[in-house]
Amino acid sequence: MLPVLYTPKRLPALPVSVLGTLAYNQDGPLLKECFMFSEVFVAKSLSIDSPRDTLEPQKESPFDAQVFLQSVGASRRVEEFRKKQAIFSQGQPADSIMYVLKGSVKLTVVNEGGKEAVVAIFGFGEFFGEGGIAGQTIRMGTATAIAPTTVLIIGNEEMTHLLHAEHELSDRFIAHMLARNIRVEADLIDQLFNSTEKRLARTLLLLARYGKEDQPEKVLQKVSQEMLAEMIGTTRSRVNMFMNKFRKLGFIRYNGGIKINKSLLTVVLHE
Repeated sequence: MLPVLYTPKRLPALPVSVLGTLAYNQDGPLLKECFMFSEVFVAKSLSIDSPRDTLEPQKESPFDAQVFLQSVGASRRVEEFRKKQAIFSQGQPADSIMYVLKGSVKLTVVNEGGKEAVVAIFGFGEFFGEGGIAGQTIRMGTATAIAPTTVLIIGNEEMTHLLHAEHELSDRFIAHMLARNIRVEADLIDQLFNSTEKRLARTLLLLARYGKEDQPEKVLQKVSQEMLAEMIGTTRSRVNMFMNKFRKLGFIRYNGGIKINKSLLTVVLHE
């Protein structure tokens, strides 16, 4: 994370790297004003009148969304779900938003003909079921625990209040939703243009959290070939064929689960 200059709360914090691009014009009013705001604000917060070179910025503890969300609230509760237990069902009132504290959740949609599709998988630290605060009155899909799962449930009104009152949480939530939107667009492109083999490889890598800031999962314990088929829009027999191919090539291994090797990236990157 980039260090920031301290500014009044009504103004956004300015990354040092951004100000660095203005350093070539040190006589400009914008840079001077930024430093003046920063200097005055720090001096007031420390209750001193020291010159700039004697001031040391205060270190703020990082915002912990999980600790904050778990704090006591009238419309917040923590619930535990067994494997394969429904958290909410398609057609139910969309009156709350969920946050995964432990485990994994799949979101499925069933059409009028009874065909089911897996549209998303959520893990630790991810929100889901947020449609209610965007105006949806009923759930558009069914959320099911695919492992023993602990979920924090927050009422829509409570969440809306928190997003208005807590800027750090609002920033985190917006970043999460933007990342989700990018993922949905990538999934659509993948479905339209990529082969079944490439779609399967990409899905396995995403489930193993490659590309995430945290360490990738070494073994996928709870993913069946039926679920993979539903996620990429093909049959179980096709998934089984490509999984055997990946195993023979050393891209994956079966060892009480599915171990994903980084070499699987070659399937995704190969034209």
